[in-house]
Amino acid sequence: MIGYYFSLAMRSLRGTPILSALMVAAIAVGVGASMTVLTLNYMMSQNALSHKDEVLFAVQLDSWDPNASYRGDSNLTRMPWELTYRDAQALLRSDTPSRQVAMHRWGATVTVDDSEMRPFIGQTRVTTRDFFALFDVDFLHGGTWEKNADSNPAQQVVITRKTNEKLFGGENSVGETINMDGHPFTVIGVIENWNPVPKVHDLNNGAFDDSEAFYIPFGLHRKLEIFSWGNTNSWKHEEDLEGFEGFLQSESVWIQYWVELHTDEQKQRFENFLTSYIQEQKAQGRFERPLKFGLTQPSEWLVVNEVLRDDNRVLGWLSLAFLLVCVVNAVALLLAKFLRKAPEAGVRRALGASRNAIFTQHLIESVCIGILGGLMGILLSMFGLSAVKSLAMGFADRIAQMDWLMMLSAVGLAVVASLLAGLYPAWRISRTSPSIYLKTQ
Repeated sequence: MIGYYFSLAMRSLRGTPILSALMVAAIAVGVGASMTVLTLNYMMSQNALSHKDEVLFAVQLDSWDPNASYRGDSNLTRMPWELTYRDAQALLRSDTPSRQVAMHRWGATVTVDDSEMRPFIGQTRVTTRDFFALFDVDFLHGGTWEKNADSNPAQQVVITRKTNEKLFGGENSVGETINMDGHPFTVIGVIENWNPVPKVHDLNNGAFDDSEAFYIPFGLHRKLEIFSWGNTNSWKHEEDLEGFEGFLQSESVWIQYWVELHTDEQKQRFENFLTSYIQEQKAQGRFERPLKFGLTQPSEWLVVNEVLRDDNRVLGWLSLAFLLVCVVNAVALLLAKFLRKAPEAGVRRALGASRNAIFTQHLIESVCIGILGGLMGILLSMFGLSAVKSLAMGFADRIAQMDWLMMLSAVGLAVVASLLAGLYPAWRISRTSPSIYLKTQ
C-alpha cells in the first residue's frame, strides 16, 4: 500500500508541475540556507581528540597580573591559555604524566643542498618528543628524537608525508639533511599527513589553519634563539631581563602544554604537583593571584577557547527560523494543491477509503516533496559553502565542506520540514465530506 501511495504522489506531482516545483523550491531554499550554516557550525565544533577526551588535559597556570584580566575584559578569574617558558620547563621535570608535551609555533627558511628548489618558509612546531604519541600521529618512516633532545640541542627534524614528497620525491628521507635558517637538520622521521579540524592541540594560532610541516626538538631554543611565531602575551615590564635569555625568564606566556593522565590517582598526583609548584613560586614573589590552575579536556578546551562563538550559534538559530518561514509558505502551497484534489479524495472516500488512508496518502506526497527538496537543498548548500570559501579567501577551505553525515542530515531535515508542512493540509483534506463532491463527479 505504501508503494501505491508513493506512485500516486509522483503522479500528483507531475500533474501540477509548477505548483510542485514551487513547493520543492521552498523546502530546498530553506534547507540549503540552514545546512550551509549548520555545516559550518558542525565542522567548527569537531573534536579530533574525542577518542582520548578522558585522558588528555590542556594545562593552565594562573600567573597573570593580579590587578587586570588576561583578555582585557571584566573577568579577572580568566587564566592564560599558555604558559611561560620557565613554568613549562619546571612542569617537564614531573614524572607523573604518562606523556606530556610543551610546544609552540615557529617558522624557518627551508633549503636543500644540491637542489633547484627555491627556498620557502616552513611552518614548524617546536615540541617535545611525546607530541607524536600523545596526539596519535603515525610515522611512515623513522621515529621521534631521544628524550634528552627536549632539554639539549639536537638538530633533528620530523617532516610530514606531503613535505617529504616535496623535498625528496616521496622516498624514505631518514638520514637526509635539510637547512632551516641556514642550520643543517637531519631528518629522523616522516609522519603521515596529520591535519585535524579544528586544531584542538593549538587553538591559539588559527584553529582552522593547516598543521605544521616540520617538527623540531624543544631543546633548541637557546642555541637557535627561537622566538614564538604564535601568540605571545605579557603583563609585566621587566627591565632587568635583557636579551633572549631575559625573554625566556620573563612572565611572557607562549608555550602550550598538554598532559596525558590515565587514572584519577594519577591526575590527583599531578594536581598535587601543580599545587606545590605554585606555592613554591608564590614564596619567590610570583603567582600573585589566588592559587589556581586548569586541567581541561579537549572537548572543554574547544569551549574555553570559543572556537564556536555565540554569533555562530545565533546564525544557526536564524537559519532554522528561515527554514520555518519556508515551511509556512509550503503549508499554503500544499493546502492549495490538496484542496484542488478534494473531488478525487471525495470519490476515494465514497469507494471505501478511510480518513486515515486519505491522510497517509497526502502525507506521503509531502514526504516526496521533502526528499526532492532535500536533494536540491544539498546542491544549494554546496553552492553556499563554495561562496563561503571564496569570501573567506582560503580561510574556510577545511570547514566549508559537507560530509555524508551532513548530506543525510539535509535530506532528513527536508523530510521533517515537509512532514510538518503537510500535516495540516493532509488533515484538512482527510476531513472533507465526500457528499459535497459526488454531485459534481
